[in-house]
Amino acid sequence: MDAPATGWTEDGTHRSADAVLIHHTLTEISPVADQATSYFYALLFIRHPELRDLFPVAMDVQRDRLLRAILTAADRLDDPRSLAEYLGELGRGHRKYGTLPMHYPAVGEALMGALSRYATTTWDGETEAAWVRAYTAISQIMIDAAAEDEQRAPALWHAEVVSHDLRTRDIAVLTLCPDQAYPFLAGQYTAVETPWWPRVWRHYSFASAPRPDGLLTFHIKAVPAGWVSNALVHRARPGDILRLGPPTGSMTVDHSTHNGLLCLGGGTGIAPIKALVEDVAAHGDRRPVEVFYGARSDHDLYDIETMMRLQDTFPWLVVRPVVATGPETARGLMRGLLPEAVRQRGPWHEYDAYLSGPPGMIRSGVDALRGTGMPAERIRHDFIEDLTTTGPA
Repeated sequence: MDAPATGWTEDGTHRSADAVLIHHTLTEISPVADQATSYFYALLFIRHPELRDLFPVAMDVQRDRLLRAILTAADRLDDPRSLAEYLGELGRGHRKYGTLPMHYPAVGEALMGALSRYATTTWDGETEAAWVRAYTAISQIMIDAAAEDEQRAPALWHAEVVSHDLRTRDIAVLTLCPDQAYPFLAGQYTAVETPWWPRVWRHYSFASAPRPDGLLTFHIKAVPAGWVSNALVHRARPGDILRLGPPTGSMTVDHSTHNGLLCLGGGTGIAPIKALVEDVAAHGDRRPVEVFYGARSDHDLYDIETMMRLQDTFPWLVVRPVVATGPETARGLMRGLLPEAVRQRGPWHEYDAYLSGPPGMIRSGVDALRGTGMPAERIRHDFIEDLTTTGPA
């Protein structure tokens, strides 16, 4: 079958032939994504019941993760670098679930079944062929990444809780000791599974740069209906054993440049920002680092003392706490919204930006920085969809 000609999408983006067809499918199924997702899993588990054990018992937590990941990858078909990075991390991360190469065809079969049922006006032989080609490429990249990773790292790590510090009613700082060396970079994150909710994983950022003693620190905030976060904050105790996936994420310091670092950390998003500061210090850099630490109130600045100690230690570091409500009474405290505070203190022409926090804060922060003229390639944060994800995908 001949491939269709290349074309332009509604947003003015030029795409390859297959990507145009795939984009049309994605546009059509978007309003019925929930139904398509339910049908996808029904097909997968009816035709391949042995795969059910790879997923959480309660599928309301799983939600649309697997299908969403596939559709996200398909939509990046014309961006090979972004696609390879995204799929490589997925492939390596899927090892902890026990995913094997033989599982991919079953998922692809269910995907085609769901798409053909819900993309009623755009689905035809040509579109199906485009999706088959896309899914074949997607799955192969993930399989290859997993196979390469298997040669150098375990699928997962076991880690013992060695300390549990409840900083506020709903925020705890956990320190873990992994059962073997755990290499990572400051600014990265990992997936965590607790013994109380098997096969339910949540992503958390490392709250320090790599330490000589090999210990790992995480800042955990218990959120409403958050199974893993509530277990870690309110149930975990020293001696408990958690499971960790591989490190991932690209919000790391570029030590080949002398640009300053502009860091925005909202809530527990200050954890990876603190790690970045430690990384700069460990490399002996003296370039300026400006940290905007945002929270609802001064009570929610649970790690402000640590950040202020770092500021007192390193003359190149400035920490600016920003709270949405309350008086400006604490040391250097600013009142308002984090993105607005950053905009007021600009411009930031000589800085690279690093953002970590709730998805809404990241989006508004990116908008504010772009509004000041900062190029997109100098704004770093991890994929926003990864910030709230669980389960296989």
